[in-house]
Amino acid sequence: MTVDPYNEARIVASWHKNAGQWANAVRQQKLVSRKLVTDKAIVDAVMHRSPHTALDIGCGEGWLARELAERAVDVIGVDTVPDLIELATQAGGGDFRSASYEEIAAGDLDVRVDAVIANFSLIGKESVEGVIRRAPFLLNDKGALIIQTLHPVASCGDLPYADGWRAGSWAGFDESFSDPPPWYFRTLDSWLTLLTKSGFRRPEMREPMNPSTNLPASVIFIAEPEHRA
Repeated sequence: MTVDPYNEARIVASWHKNAGQWANAVRQQKLVSRKLVTDKAIVDAVMHRSPHTALDIGCGEGWLARELAERAVDVIGVDTVPDLIELATQAGGGDFRSASYEEIAAGDLDVRVDAVIANFSLIGKESVEGVIRRAPFLLNDKGALIIQTLHPVASCGDLPYADGWRAGSWAGFDESFSDPPPWYFRTLDSWLTLLTKSGFRRPEMREPMNPSTNLPASVIFIAEPEHRA
């Protein structure tokens, strides 16, 4: 029996396996594009909204929560990988909790915040769609969903510009990483359609540029709910 290499479970399994390696890479600033462009881009996008409270979905080892805490934002960080939640809790800067995307989509996370953030953490298909559909109910009045993800145009490579599963890669990381997670590629139009069908107005879109490549390092969507709960 052939095992499907492209599914949600393999994403989670990969992050369980590589949690420690990921935390070390983030804390030692080994990710060039993040150090150069995207870390500052997400912090600036969040702080442009002047939130008092935030929910960081897929918070990892908690670096973004710590950055926002320094700017007087109260942050709840959630992740499905217990090892990452433990590392985040040890470092402080937020209220860190274990929760899967399926649990969030089902309404098990009962919070209201000024900003729901997903920073390079929406890489699946059904799990992502469930979280985005739930996001309007996690926001206070005047709150916004803020997503940073790979820019579809810059990350498409030689494959067709069409939605679909892609093989993962740890290119640029050291040999301690293994079993890269697959990811679900979405075109810009698909991202915008998913957001509007999930109850958001057409979002503001930012394209942080990498000065080394003169290509977008990422795309950031800032979306407000169409109808406030």
